[in-house]
Amino acid sequence: MITNRTPRIGVLALQGDVREHIGALVAAGADAARVRRPHELDDVDALVIPGGESTTIGKLLVTFGLLEPVRKRVRDGMPAFGSCAGMILLADRVLDGAADQVGIGGFDMTVRRNAFGRQVDSWEGDLDVAGLDGEPLHAVFIRAPWVEECGSGVDVLARAADRIVAVRQGPLLATAFHPELTDDARVHALFVSIVKEHAD
Repeated sequence: MITNRTPRIGVLALQGDVREHIGALVAAGADAARVRRPHELDDVDALVIPGGESTTIGKLLVTFGLLEPVRKRVRDGMPAFGSCAGMILLADRVLDGAADQVGIGGFDMTVRRNAFGRQVDSWEGDLDVAGLDGEPLHAVFIRAPWVEECGSGVDVLARAADRIVAVRQGPLLATAFHPELTDDARVHALFVSIVKEHAD
């Protein structure tokens, strides 16, 4: 139970914006820890899967013996938040993925990899995100995916260019953009609240 303590949220530390996610989680009131090994996964209440390169992270999950443990924890209801590549890894279905791509799954959605274009097509914009109070969220998109379709149990939280870019399914949260690359910790605060809600 988390009720009387600060939630301990792991950040998958195999590739990507690990330090930035840890900083945002701490700013949002969580205790953050790097997760590289199965025994480190056992010590956290939830997991953030950062942006990076989804096929590389998938291969590293296998190399470090984490793929099946993470899959099991997600299936068993562990809260998880994926940004960009993390969104791809949490998706049950991936379009335009590599032939040898592996994923964690658990999120009833179809995600199109690199949907917004290549690195040179990266962009930033302001989004209205359901569940976030205050001004629009400034979002950073880097070789970003989008959600092509999602199941009836998935809540759409934000759209950009008429495409779905933020979703929630119970204790799972995913964004096509990188909230860890701004000074706005509201998405991470939302995830911390989901972790606490799930524990209660």
